[in-house]
Amino acid sequence: MLKDKIGLVLGVANKRSIAWACAEACMSQGANLAFTYQGERLERYLTKLTADLEDTLVIPCDVTNQSEVDAAFEAIDKKYGRLDFLIHSIAFAPREALDGEYLDTSREAFLTALEISAYSLPQVARSAAPLMQDGGSIVTMSYYGAEKVVENYNVMGVAKSALESSTRYLASDLGPKNIRVNAISAGPINTLSARGVKNMSGFLKHVEERAPLRRNIDAREVGNTAMFLVSDLSSGITGETIYVDCGFNIMGI
Repeated sequence: MLKDKIGLVLGVANKRSIAWACAEACMSQGANLAFTYQGERLERYLTKLTADLEDTLVIPCDVTNQSEVDAAFEAIDKKYGRLDFLIHSIAFAPREALDGEYLDTSREAFLTALEISAYSLPQVARSAAPLMQDGGSIVTMSYYGAEKVVENYNVMGVAKSALESSTRYLASDLGPKNIRVNAISAGPINTLSARGVKNMSGFLKHVEERAPLRRNIDAREVGNTAMFLVSDLSSGITGETIYVDCGFNIMGI
């Protein structure tokens, strides 16, 4: 399904990352992947995870440093000459902003969360688009807190709202180039980044009790959805937020 396709995955922290589940799903269908990391610690994890992969590229890309972003896409262009899809799984907010009331969010925390979690999508899309000469697909990761108040999610919910809106605007901008842009709104998963949200275990229990499927999702289910969205099977889908949450989002009181 993705044989000979070239993809870029941003945001792998470890083997339990949603980004890694997406990578595994795409590689299972024949994709060749490049990966980015931010900082030496994540470089070590990513280097170990990708050690046995052929024709891969592991490059630094701190989205708060435009020169690193430029260098990353130059490296992709030099190695592959093109890019068929991009999976954006980057989000961050200072830990103190994920506790207490949103009302108390500092200016610095707000700007940091919005820059890394939301602005980074149009930032990398702008660099990826010239490499998608024959069209392509961009997928990003959102969460239910983008549209409903989730306790302790705070500024990250606001950032995810901006991210979902960016998905729609980018889909409109890039559609004439046959580049599709979609978001996946995944249910809670106990990943490294999710542990920064207070009472994650409570969220997981609540979803398991309330979701129509009476369970939480597995990262592999998100990965399979991302694989579908970057493949030609989803050629008519763009600007959408696809829920992968065992149906939790449809439930009312």
